Amino acid sequence: AARARLNAEAPRDRAGVPVYRVSLDDFIIKALGLALQRLPDANVTYSDSGLLRHRRSDVGFAVAVPGGHYTPVVRGVEAMPLSRLAAEVRDLAERARARKLAPAECQGGTTAVSNLGMHGIEEFTAIINPPQATILAVGAASRRPAVVGDSLAVRTQMTCTLSCDHRAVDGAVAAELLGTFRALIEDPTLMLA
Repeated sequence: AARARLNAEAPRDRAGVPVYRVSLDDFIIKALGLALQRLPDANVTYSDSGLLRHRRSDVGFAVAVPGGHYTPVVRGVEAMPLSRLAAEVRDLAERARARKLAPAECQGGTTAVSNLGMHGIEEFTAIINPPQATILAVGAASRRPAVVGDSLAVRTQMTCTLSCDHRAVDGAVAAELLGTFRALIEDPTLMLA
């Protein structure tokens, strides 16, 4: 609903085309970037000399191309409004599909998002892209029964699985990161605070 409202209110260019279109992936990337800011122990990468702690949330996202995939990195996700994030993700994805990314655009980052939901995959485990410490696997959003209060209701839900390099992010920190991500993605207004 929040995404639909944002897209409906998007400014239009001279041709009447919306200037941006926010996708579910944009919300996921933003929520993960903010969760890393709220849990700095997860905003790390592993190196031979030890853990590197990062100030910014640089989040990669998988883009399928024939014969493989690219993982471009959006830098400073936490500071971007969703409209700018959406434009950045779209630009990087289009250039990835055209194989026109600079190598630096796929390097770095502390985490990544791999979303197979558009293929109907409900749940999977993604493989970490070193030196990143985590990767979030996102399954398809589907209507499922849920307990609401003392009754059953049908809600749109998706399964997310976090893979971690335990040298950098252990299970307790991973659980906190997922909990923070969940709170943000379930109530997108929290991303505005």
